[in-house]
Formats: sequence, structure tokens, C-alpha cells
Amino acid sequence: MADQTQPWAERTVEVPPQAGVGVPPQRDGFRRGVAPVGQSANPRTVPFPVVGQEPTGTGWPGEQAPRRPLSWRLAQLRRGGEWSAAGGLFAFVCWGIWALSGQGDLSGPLLVLVLSLLVAVGLFALSRLIGRMVLERQLGRVRRTARGAHLATAVFLVGLGVAWLQQTEWVVSAWNWISTNT
Repeated sequence: MADQTQPWAERTVEVPPQAGVGVPPQRDGFRRGVAPVGQSANPRTVPFPVVGQEPTGTGWPGEQAPRRPLSWRLAQLRRGGEWSAAGGLFAFVCWGIWALSGQGDLSGPLLVLVLSLLVAVGLFALSRLIGRMVLERQLGRVRRTARGAHLATAVFLVGLGVAWLQQTEWVVSAWNWISTNT
């Protein structure tokens, strides 16, 4: 019997081994008290992903990322839209100066504006596609905004507006006069 001076929680009782009772039969290679090498104690633990392996977004192997609603995707595209809006406004003002200085039919410049805006939309879509391929698939990063694509589109539209201004004779002569007199 155990010593009576020990608290009851620290007392141990020796139980003699019984035949047929004890550790249940285990699979081959199992040793009691020894963790298997190369395997995790938790079967749901996932090792670090290999570069080039597409993450699912949930943390568990084989499970797909939850489908996001359309409203979430539209909100994601709106973030950063102020860059595209500012570039589009600048390009529109420059186009207006260029189109009105021609003093002719506006159908040609209007077609140029529409085609230029279509190219800007295509550039935005291409930037989003490249971001998806590089940032999401290769680097495993979740994108929450479209600021990079909007910024690329804005730079294109500002460059387009400057190109239209360079084709306007009175703007070029005014710029030359300002730059030589300062």
C-alpha cells in the first residue's frame, strides 16, 4: 500500500499485468512512446507548400477555397478605382482639347477616344490576369484590391493624354514659350 503521508493525488497503485488485457495490437513499425519519424502527430497538419504548388486557401489538403460572391469581387475591383478615374479624366480633358483644336468633324477623334478607352480596359484586364498568375498562383498571396491594375491603367491614360496634347499646335507653342521665358 502507498505511503499515507503523501497527498491522495500523488499515490500510485501497482496493478499486476493481466493476460489478454493491455496495449491493443498495433500496426507494424509501431513502438510505444516513440513518435514516427517524418510524420506529424496531427494528421491534419500540412507541410509548407512547394513553390509552384497552387494553394487552396483553406489550409487543408484537397479542400477548395470558398467561392466568393459577385458583390465581393466587384468591391475588390472598385478599390483603387480613383487612379483610373483620375487618369481617365485627364485623358478626356486632353482629348477634348485635341479634338476641338482640329476644327473639323468630331467623328474621327470620337472613334480614337473609344478605341483608346477599349485599349485601357484591355490593359486593366491584362494587369489583373498577370497579377492573378504571379501573385496568387506563384506567390500564394491573396489580393484584396485592384490598385496595381488601376495604377497601370492610369499611367497609360495620362501618357495618352500627354500624347494628344503634343499633337495640339497651340499647346506645344505655349509650352515652348513658358519653358524659354522661365
